[in-house]
Amino acid sequence: MSGDLPEPRESWVDAVADAERRGELLAAFDLAERGLEEHPDDVWLRHRAVLALARAGSTEEAQRRFDAYGLATIAEEDVQALQARIAKDLALAVGKREDSRRAASLYAEIFERTGGYYPGVNAATLLLLAGERAQADALARRVLEAVAAEVQDSYYVQATVAEAQLVLGRVDDARRALVRAGGLADRDYGALATTRQQLRLICEETGLETELLSAIAGPSVVHFCGHRIAPVGTEAGRFPADAEGAVAAAIAAEIERDPPGFGYGSLASGADILCAEALLAAGAELHVVLPFARDEFVRVSVEDGGGDWVARFDRCLAAATAVDYATADGYLGDDVLFRYASELAMGLALLRARYVDASVRQIAVWDGQPARGEAGAAVDIATWTDRGHRAEMIRPTKSPSPATDPPPAMGAQGSGRVVRALLFSDVKGFSRLTDEQLPWFAEHVLGAIADVLDRHAHAISYRETWGDAVYVVLADAMSAAACALDLQEAMEALDLAALGLPAHLALRLGGHLGPVLPVLNPVVGAPGFMGSHVSRTARIEPVTPPGSVFVTEPFAAALVLRNSPFACDYVGHVPAAKDFGRLRMYRLRRGRGR
Repeated sequence: MSGDLPEPRESWVDAVADAERRGELLAAFDLAERGLEEHPDDVWLRHRAVLALARAGSTEEAQRRFDAYGLATIAEEDVQALQARIAKDLALAVGKREDSRRAASLYAEIFERTGGYYPGVNAATLLLLAGERAQADALARRVLEAVAAEVQDSYYVQATVAEAQLVLGRVDDARRALVRAGGLADRDYGALATTRQQLRLICEETGLETELLSAIAGPSVVHFCGHRIAPVGTEAGRFPADAEGAVAAAIAAEIERDPPGFGYGSLASGADILCAEALLAAGAELHVVLPFARDEFVRVSVEDGGGDWVARFDRCLAAATAVDYATADGYLGDDVLFRYASELAMGLALLRARYVDASVRQIAVWDGQPARGEAGAAVDIATWTDRGHRAEMIRPTKSPSPATDPPPAMGAQGSGRVVRALLFSDVKGFSRLTDEQLPWFAEHVLGAIADVLDRHAHAISYRETWGDAVYVVLADAMSAAACALDLQEAMEALDLAALGLPAHLALRLGGHLGPVLPVLNPVVGAPGFMGSHVSRTARIEPVTPPGSVFVTEPFAAALVLRNSPFACDYVGHVPAAKDFGRLRMYRLRRGRGR
C-alpha cells in the first residue's frame, strides 16, 4: 500500500486480514498501526493490532497497547475476549493455576453475557488447566450446545467443537471435528497456528498424543543455502555446471516430500536460485536476504555463473514476498557479510516458524567438504545443525562426506569488518542534574554501570562513556543481551532518593548486531569500532522507553538462532532518531516458560 492519499478503511482491513491469514503477524501489526494513523478511532484496527502482538507472543506489549488504545472501555465481545486472551497468555507464561482460574473467569463472564462459543471454550480449557475438571466439563458441554446452533461449515465452529470434545476427553469426536476443520481452513495459516497452540495445551495437560493435531497442520518453513555453480569456462567446482539438472530435480523432490509455505535464503547463482525457483513453483512465499546492495551482489555472486543466471535472479527477486538487505554498505571483499546475511535469514526462518507454529528445516546443497573460509555452505549447515535444527543435504557431486567443521569465529583473520553486538545507553533526566548532584551520579549510577561491565569484561571488545552515555561493543548478541538486562536491573536496584538523586532517572538501552570496522582512533590513541551499524545503534537508544531495552531484528534473529534464554517482544516499526528511518524493533526481556 502506498501513495500520499489516505487509503480507505476497507483497504487496511483487507491488508491486515491477508497478513493474518499468511501468518505474517508482525506485518499484520505494522499494517494495523499504519491504518490507525489514518483512521485513529477504528476499533477493529486497534483490536487487530493488539491481537497480532498477542499471537506473536509479545504479551506485555499487547497489554500496553490494549491500555493505550482505550480498548478496556469497548463492550464488544471480541475486544473483551482479547483482554481475557492477554490474561490467559500471562497466566500460561507464569504457570500458576490460580492465574489460569482468573483468566478463565474473564472468559466465563463474557460467555454468560453473550453466549459466544469462543469465550466459552477458552474458559473451559483454562479451567481444565487450573485443575477444575468438573467445571471444565460442564462448561464444555454448554459450549457444544451453543455451537450446535451455528452454521457447521465454518472453520471456527469445527475448531471449537474439537476443543470442547478434547476437554471432555472424547478423542475420536475431537479428531473427526479436526478433520472437518482442516478441510475448511482455506490456507488460513494464522488460524491454524492459533488452534494448534491451544489444543496442544490440552494434550499436554491430559497426556494425549499431539499426533491428532496433524489434521490441522500448516506448511513448514525452510531455510535454503548451498554452493554456487562453477564459474563460466571452468569444469571443476563444488557445484559443476553439468550437475544443475540433477540438483534441481533433487530440490524439487525434497520440497514435494514436505511442501513448505515459506522459504528464507539468499539468491546467488547455483543452489540459492534453484531453491528459490522450486519454492516459487510450489506456491511458497519467498523471503530473500541479500548481504549488501543488489547491483554489487549481482556482480559478486551471480554474473560469473554465466548463462541466464542474472535473468533468473531478477525473476526470483521480483516474485519474492519480501527482500531484506543485511547491510546497506558495500562488500569491500569482506566475506563476513555473507555469513551475517545467512544467519539473519536463519533467524528469520525460525521466528516465522514460531509465529505459524510450524516445523522448520534447512535444505542445503553441499558437497560434504569442510569450509574453505568464514562463509559458505559448510558454515551455514554447521551453524544450523549445531543448534539442533534439521538439515536435508543434497549432493552436487559424489564426493566423500566428512563431518562438518565447526564454523570459524566471525571476523577471522583476513576480514576487514567483524560482526559484533552493540549497545548504546543513556540516562533520561541526566541533563537536569545540578552540579551538586553530578558527583553522586558519577559515583553511584556510573559506578553501578561500571560494576556490571566489569562482570561482563570477558565478552566486551570496547567500552566508552561521555556524560551519561555509554557505548559498549560485545562479542555476540547473547553476551549483549545478558549485559543489557543486567545494566537495567542494576539501575532499578538503586535507591535514587536515598542517594540524593531524582527518582525519575531511568536508563534506556538500544542494541543491534552488525558488521563494524575495527580501527585505531588516533585522537585517543586506542582501538575502537566504526561504521554505519554503530550509527544505527546510536539512533535506537533515544527512542527507547526509559527502563527498557530495544533491539533490532538482526539482534532478535541472532538470539532465536542460538536458542537463547532471552525473549524479544515485537513493538513495531519504530522511527529511529535523527531521521534514520523506521526499524523493526523488539523489547528485550529474560525468557519465561510454562
